[in-house]
Amino acid sequence: MSSYPIGTPGQAWGQTEREAWRARQHRQRSYASQVLAAVDALRPAFDVEQYGQLDYPPDLYPLMALRSKGWQDTRPLALVTGGVHGYETSGVMGALQFAAQRAQAYQGRVDLLILPCVSPWGFERIHRWNPDAIDPNRSFRANSPSAEAAAVMRLVAPLAHRVCMHIDLHETTDSDETEFRPALAARDGLAWKPGSIPDGFYLVDDEAAPQPAFQQAIIDAVAQITHIAPADHRGEIIGSAAVAPGVIRYALGSLGLCAGITAALYKTTTEVYPDSPRATPEICNAAQMAAVCAALDYVLAHPTI
Repeated sequence: MSSYPIGTPGQAWGQTEREAWRARQHRQRSYASQVLAAVDALRPAFDVEQYGQLDYPPDLYPLMALRSKGWQDTRPLALVTGGVHGYETSGVMGALQFAAQRAQAYQGRVDLLILPCVSPWGFERIHRWNPDAIDPNRSFRANSPSAEAAAVMRLVAPLAHRVCMHIDLHETTDSDETEFRPALAARDGLAWKPGSIPDGFYLVDDEAAPQPAFQQAIIDAVAQITHIAPADHRGEIIGSAAVAPGVIRYALGSLGLCAGITAALYKTTTEVYPDSPRATPEICNAAQMAAVCAALDYVLAHPTI
């Protein structure tokens, strides 16, 4: 097995290795034209807010949020996040398409806070990490080393008591196995152990407060769009026990995952599989939209306030 091209096997990266890794990353798409332009087009339907800015010389990235118009503190609040891992395209595009095509159906019934692209540097470079080789989705905790995660937490903190549902839109890709997991092992000075990629859509529930009926409602809706990932021969999906078809559980809060930043009763992380021969970008985006709608429909039918 060949080692990752950066670093010395068995030794965690220092600044030299991180800089060598960063030098290999190149812009492959435009946050301004593909995300900010889409956000700007949504101004008639949403209140658009800049909640932070990332300063990664020579680039500056404004971080944008969409809020429902007519915001009312007495309504339930649903949080939708995408692009925590910038390379996971349908998380970003699915959030934007939901805002453009489906969100108005919920106007006046639930307040929406949509963060379509949490990690714009990673979006442009089609990468999981930020330029400091930090995974934002293990960094949603106090004194976060990730500027992306810290900005989200500052925005959400005053609203945490109102959030009843949080859905975080992700993908599991073949490149997780070919690039990102080997890079993670090299960064941390560990041996890389090959794994597998689930063939289909799945969800990550909260181990600390599972909501199986909520997860099942999302699975049922997405199954109309794309296939659900089966468990492997061990009854697992990416190393975690499948507690229901297409559902695993993580300790969202203690792992520093985005979906764990509020005390919402209903929370989940979606995982779309874009590399399937049975999937297309359109199918992946539709699956993300179906997941958001199913989550909202369930919350409205089972209110917590």
